[in-house]
Amino acid sequence: MVKAIVGANWGDEGKGKITDMLARQSDIVVRFQGGANAGHTIICDYGKFSLHLLPSGVFYPHTTNIIANGVALNVESLTRELKHLEDGGVPAPHLMVSDRAELLMPYHVLFDAYEEERLGGKAFGSTKSGIAPFYSDKYAKNGIQVADLDDPQRLRERLEYVCDLKNVLLEHLYHKPLLNVDELFDQLMGWREVLLPYVGDTVTYLHDAVREGKQILLEGQLGSMKDPDLGIYPYTTSSHTVAGFGCVGASIPPTAVKDVICVTKAYSSSVGSHKEPFVCELTGAEGEELRRRGGDSGEYGATTGRPRRVGWYDAVASRYGCMVQGATQVAMTCLDVLGYLDEIKVVTGYEIDGQVTDVFPVPARLNRAKAVYTTLPGWKCDIRGCTEYEELPQQAKDYVDFIEQQIGVPITLVSTGPKREEITRRTPKL
Repeated sequence: MVKAIVGANWGDEGKGKITDMLARQSDIVVRFQGGANAGHTIICDYGKFSLHLLPSGVFYPHTTNIIANGVALNVESLTRELKHLEDGGVPAPHLMVSDRAELLMPYHVLFDAYEEERLGGKAFGSTKSGIAPFYSDKYAKNGIQVADLDDPQRLRERLEYVCDLKNVLLEHLYHKPLLNVDELFDQLMGWREVLLPYVGDTVTYLHDAVREGKQILLEGQLGSMKDPDLGIYPYTTSSHTVAGFGCVGASIPPTAVKDVICVTKAYSSSVGSHKEPFVCELTGAEGEELRRRGGDSGEYGATTGRPRRVGWYDAVASRYGCMVQGATQVAMTCLDVLGYLDEIKVVTGYEIDGQVTDVFPVPARLNRAKAVYTTLPGWKCDIRGCTEYEELPQQAKDYVDFIEQQIGVPITLVSTGPKREEITRRTPKL
């Protein structure tokens, strides 16, 4: 059986913990898109870890972890993460890297930074991890596949072609130092030695696993709002963040995906440029208080360390996010964070040009949207660590019930803290 776990919102929903929990029940965990530009924070028996490329099943000895063909593979980031696990006492994971995955090259990181510098005040707020230049090259057919490392002549020819293109931009648009083919070739030959123990035909492996009835978990990065087709374009990432892309990015038959778990936080948060539309945003003292209390150690990006924008729960965005993901169930995280509030607001509509709607609009209209709120009573007590849903205060359960009705998808899991065991199972009312 194949399950996908994805984000309903802007990313930062707390998918790491839920993925870690589901990985325990999985034979295979697959990263199917994105790169090292975002991360999952996992607190487990070995300690606290931030994963950026490695699948979240690496803490379980029975799990095979796959970096699939749809991933932007930053070899140096992968090496650092493996060392991070080793230093933390985690046994070496069972890891496979797709021979069809493409390499995130050093010049992708440079071009990402150069373009943000060139845009100045109009910059997109990139993490400068090279993701947009990587996917631009992939779809322009200028990428380097992992398999190319096994054919030095082919690799050098591709590097020469790419450098001819890139050096025109470096010289005439960015006015930066040119790329050197020899240096890049030598660097990639070094990467070859690092990757060789892990590389395999993950396409055939996963199709065989589907036929054998293995438990497979597809792990997505970021959330619905960051998808370049369905999100808040152009303030998105450059890979598809929806569960459907797992069928391409991991080469899984569409008919095999039976369950899509969408993760949503009990309030809203987003790392990104302040130019991005974020209708539910809380600013000032209220926003700072929520940011300080949020997550395990405040709302700051796992990759960048940047303060996240925070706000009330946005049911309009979440309903849409669950819809485009094809969610079959929802996991809600960070309910415990809201225990300090007397009242809690939920965005239940958008006012756009004098009309109120509960349908999430295209980005051109989203910039004109103003939040319409429904106010609910808070529960004013600490629920962190609760593991029995029925033991939660009635107001907390009412809050979850209300959101379930708003988004129209069963909420089956409610997290009450960052640790593995701090979670409750809920019987949906839908």
